[in-house]
Amino acid sequence: MDKVMDMTKAISVAIEDGQTIYLGGFTHLIPFAAGHEIIRQGYQNLTLARATPDLIFDQMIAAGCASKLIFSWAGNPGVGSLRGFRRAFEDGVPCGISIDEYSHFGLISRLEAGARDLPFLPLRTFVGSDYPEHIDAIRTVENPYGEEPGEIPVVPPLKPDVAVVRAQRADEFGSAQLWGIVGEMVEAAFAADTVVLSVEEIVDTDVIRSDPNRTLIPDTVVDYVVEEPYGSHPSYAQGYYDRDNQAYLDWDQQTETHESTVDWLDEWVMGVEDRTEYLEKLDTERFAGLQPRSNYATPIDMGEY
Repeated sequence: MDKVMDMTKAISVAIEDGQTIYLGGFTHLIPFAAGHEIIRQGYQNLTLARATPDLIFDQMIAAGCASKLIFSWAGNPGVGSLRGFRRAFEDGVPCGISIDEYSHFGLISRLEAGARDLPFLPLRTFVGSDYPEHIDAIRTVENPYGEEPGEIPVVPPLKPDVAVVRAQRADEFGSAQLWGIVGEMVEAAFAADTVVLSVEEIVDTDVIRSDPNRTLIPDTVVDYVVEEPYGSHPSYAQGYYDRDNQAYLDWDQQTETHESTVDWLDEWVMGVEDRTEYLEKLDTERFAGLQPRSNYATPIDMGEY
């Protein structure tokens, strides 16, 4: 099977209405381009899962794609609340959503249980917290070793129908290399039934093999590979471009009403055919300001074996 395809085709063959979709990325490598394509293709009734729902989930919620969120922290990083998220949850605009909230470690533990095909995973951090009072999925089991604590909280596995994850680079088969903050993308890729991998660039397999320790997502779990430069804007890709902080500030003002949010979606998502047209709409000077300063890692000799 040819794994390399454009984002439009990858999303159309991977996703169906009503599925659980995990969009990975923690601080950087957030799959904004994939989220926009999901909006353009009009998917509905999705359960959206993510450790840190930020602007991309706010946009997908405002577009009417979501019926439920599974998450750990939600907000416009460094700015404030997600207005679209709050309107949907509090007022049902444009449609109501339910939520299933965890701590970061709680959600990652759910993904880890899914990745390992375990029925649950214990974690001590919920001991003494009020999470179990509000989240039915958090249960307790008796400690089989008879030591303290007598009971330990557990969380069920999270096995998304589809995980969309990003990396800096991969080969055409889907062996993906990441550096910087890895977040939960590896766990999400192993836990999901189908994986769409979006990368800044596709490189020769020899490049991947030259630095095997950087390959964190193997081709064996990847179904589709998409080369999408600047696919994480306005978040960043470590070593490729910086975070567009102004976009996060602008979003807070743009989303003061549902109507103004829809206006943005009409222009920047529905009004463009793909990521290329989106990038062409951005001011050239804006790109110039996002170029990162170089900070090369010291080379090592991998040796031959």
